[in-house]
Amino acid sequence: MSITEPNSLLSVPTGALQISDRPPSKMGGETIVFSLVIPTYKERENIKNVVRVLTRLLDESIPKNYELIVVDDDSPDGTWEVAQSLTREYPQLQVMRRQSERGLSSAVIRGWQAARGRVLGVIDGDLQHPPEVLLQLFRAIEEGADLAVASRHVEGGGVSRWSFIRRFLSRGAQVLGLLILPGVLGRVSDPMSGYFMVRRSAIAQVNLSPVGYKILLEVLGRGQVQEIAEVGYVFRERTEGESKVTSKQYIDYIHHLVKLRLDTGTVAKLTQRLGFPIGRFLRFGLVGLSGVFVDMTVLYLLSDPHTLALPLTRSKIIAGEIAIFNNFLWNDVWTFADVTMRQQGWRQRLKRFLKFNIICLAGLVLNVVILNLVFNFVIQNRYIANLIAIAIATVWNFWVNLKLSWRVTEVK
Repeated sequence: MSITEPNSLLSVPTGALQISDRPPSKMGGETIVFSLVIPTYKERENIKNVVRVLTRLLDESIPKNYELIVVDDDSPDGTWEVAQSLTREYPQLQVMRRQSERGLSSAVIRGWQAARGRVLGVIDGDLQHPPEVLLQLFRAIEEGADLAVASRHVEGGGVSRWSFIRRFLSRGAQVLGLLILPGVLGRVSDPMSGYFMVRRSAIAQVNLSPVGYKILLEVLGRGQVQEIAEVGYVFRERTEGESKVTSKQYIDYIHHLVKLRLDTGTVAKLTQRLGFPIGRFLRFGLVGLSGVFVDMTVLYLLSDPHTLALPLTRSKIIAGEIAIFNNFLWNDVWTFADVTMRQQGWRQRLKRFLKFNIICLAGLVLNVVILNLVFNFVIQNRYIANLIAIAIATVWNFWVNLKLSWRVTEVK
């Protein structure tokens, strides 16, 4: 996979969010010690100062043995253009412009995939993370740590002018994380930190699947991290640009916690042992339950003698198709979210829906046949018969969709 284009932007890596155990080869390039990724979105007013301060700091400590990689999510204010204009003045700087993907966590991983360093790091692009702490983090890695985290909750750490509400939400999010993933979040004092360094070897060849902003959760939950060091820092208020913190970030955080719990807990271990994606099937089944509610409601409205009293088969087909649409939406954003993230766009989504619909329509035919057989020859209760038919069709739908509908088939 080509990573760079001469005299241009870094090409965006494609495919799985996985870090190679060996740095990518580059024309005239060599392995270096440290790669620092700076994810940006609408940071035009900050990026020049960030690059200047970081370059001055690292030139004094590890000259010519580091690189800065700005990964910009196609900022409408042209942040990537400003960053690219700095590359002649700062030869250690490289810029990646992402146009088909979004999200801080995946931006960091894409930057790491293009990085040449044996140590990988991330820092905000707005100077809210004090750059001088980098040297302390790097020293901790040199002394043997696999992961060095800048923390607001150890000696020397804190926040500058946070409101009571923001402090409460931050602490509440941490407590929630400890309840859901105690074995992961309990390893560090500030699992919400977005400022850290990690050895490449600790996260190499691991399939990462981040949600939202908290990339450290992925490193802790999926990486092979043994020794951890923490360094205190004071989180600064931004002076330029706008904050990216919204209510959606808290929702993504909860989603990420639950996803990690399912992917790394007992169910995940059983999945590996049996060779069957139990966690994904359980999510598929929960989505199916929502479809059952939709299906049953529509079936009642159409076929019950006290409502429209339409024929059973016709009512079932209509109810089933509406339930199929409901199930596709939930499966696309949750059950198979890791695949959806790599196949974004309306054309790809439409293609997935058509495949899902065809497979589920085949399942619907199976459902209708079983419904009529059970209703006419076993149990003359339309709702119990329908539940039995749905259960059998669910197994069919999951297995065939797993193999055909949600898979990565188009990459740039």
